[in-house]
Amino acid sequence: MHTVVNVQQAEAWNGWEGAVWADNASRYDAMMGGFNQPLLEVAAIGENDTILDVGCGTGQITLLAARRATRARAVGVDISEPMLTRARVDASEQGIVNVRFEQADAEVHPFEEGGFDVVISRGGAMFFSDSAAAFTNIARALRPGGRMAFTVPQAGGPDSEYARATAALAPLMRRPSPAAQGMGSLSDPDRIHRVLGEAGLAEVNLRPVEAPMDHGRDAADASDFILGQAPVRFNLQDVDQATAAQAREELRAGLAAYETPGGVRIRGSVWLVSAIRP
Repeated sequence: MHTVVNVQQAEAWNGWEGAVWADNASRYDAMMGGFNQPLLEVAAIGENDTILDVGCGTGQITLLAARRATRARAVGVDISEPMLTRARVDASEQGIVNVRFEQADAEVHPFEEGGFDVVISRGGAMFFSDSAAAFTNIARALRPGGRMAFTVPQAGGPDSEYARATAALAPLMRRPSPAAQGMGSLSDPDRIHRVLGEAGLAEVNLRPVEAPMDHGRDAADASDFILGQAPVRFNLQDVDQATAAQAREELRAGLAAYETPGGVRIRGSVWLVSAIRP
């Protein structure tokens, strides 16, 4: 990996938190999968488009993009080697050869100037220490007229479905885990416009997208999944067993309200952002 300025994030995503995500990639992909199609539609990837996926994680959206760019290639970059290892395995198992995964800090990585037609990201572009500098660097990787499309979470409120379903955990979630720091850094539309404008991007557009998020087969399975997620584990590590057991039971009860024949489905909301390099 070249120069790293997001040292704290690199340490977190290459430690146990990155391993948790990589080991449970299929669960996280199922949870986020409802946003794939809207993102890919806005990205409008053609068979000759060269793609850069920023913060690609375990690579699901990179591989979907590569399947569309049949006469070109897709490059996924992420700071987490455990997640990239999983992405490479999936690419090999799926027989997708026009894809490459690289460990990089996209805020400062020396991308080829104008080397990509499209930049995409599904939730991976919000962890930078300096968002304006990061998007300026990423924008240089786009050819003039190239497109950018990415999703970031909307700010969650106390009345959201997820907040209601997981209310039992709220008093125990005292602070973000190391890897989760910065997760809400681009939840404000005004800030998104400002950051992308400072990066020299034009025709910035945001639209809200809502999708059901798959949390598990049933309430018990969804409870286990949520309790195993790194931000929750981080906050529960010093909680006594009785309190943790009570939280588990209350969480399961809260999730039961969202059980459907297809599993536990909780609506989530993101901003779908698009822009071009002039």
